[in-house]
Amino acid sequence: MSIQTSDISKLFGKQRALDKVSISVNKGELIGFLGPNGAGKSTLMKIITGYLPADEGEFFINGEKIISGNLDYKKDIGYLPEHNPLYPDLYIKEYLEISAGFYGLKNVKKRVAEMIELTGLGIEQHKKIRALSKGYRQRVGLAQALIHDPSILILDEPTTGLDPNQLEEIRKLIREISREKTVILSSHIMQEVEAVCNRVIIINRGKIVADGGIAEVKSGNLGQKQIVIAEFKERVSKEQLLAIEGIEDVAVLGNTWELEAGPETDIRPAVYAFAVANKLTLLTLMQKQQNLESVFHQLTQQQN
Repeated sequence: MSIQTSDISKLFGKQRALDKVSISVNKGELIGFLGPNGAGKSTLMKIITGYLPADEGEFFINGEKIISGNLDYKKDIGYLPEHNPLYPDLYIKEYLEISAGFYGLKNVKKRVAEMIELTGLGIEQHKKIRALSKGYRQRVGLAQALIHDPSILILDEPTTGLDPNQLEEIRKLIREISREKTVILSSHIMQEVEAVCNRVIIINRGKIVADGGIAEVKSGNLGQKQIVIAEFKERVSKEQLLAIEGIEDVAVLGNTWELEAGPETDIRPAVYAFAVANKLTLLTLMQKQQNLESVFHQLTQQQN
């Protein structure tokens, strides 16, 4: 495992920001980390990166248990916080050379040149940071996070405030970086996570409420409601459908019905049996593929 946390808890006064959070992230994964404002995303990221201590629990980086006060493991982590802390009066190369110096790197100028090429900063490399657009400032932040060649990269809202062109450029860059590194990406943009990540972790009120592949989470197999679309040739009443075992709610949409049930049992066989028993012609019977945004709303609103 690149990252593993076990029962991590964090309190701010009486508020429990994290409540026994356990996650495992394998080497080479690109994880989307989602949650409403105040859910605990940034708190967990800051604990993993050493910016905050945990009050309870333990965590491991690349198999090594992290002991409070031992910060040697930071060499394995690159971190781009939500509010990218740059020095606007420094030139790009100057800033990256100073950052490289913090890690005691050899051949600093060579490493800076490599990062400028990797992050596409070449055309702007002779400018001061204050003269850069938001998109290029994010590239500088990424270059700084990668300067020491960490095996783990943690990005907290890396695309906030970017225009569509900048957004796609940063997404492409993150995908390229993830080929060689473990990446955790926090974002409020569901389309971004679907487009870039192969796994998603959702946190709400300090607890993990979903953890799995994008397709798995969207299919309804991780605890949220399942929705089945059914269309009958003949007239069917709401009362008839609610009488089918497992169906909790129904809604009619034109000539089709949306049948809602819990995640435990596939209700399609029961709907098919109902149609046969009542000599009904079943024109459509399929599980509704939800998007990540609708699943996110279900999992975070139902606990509020």
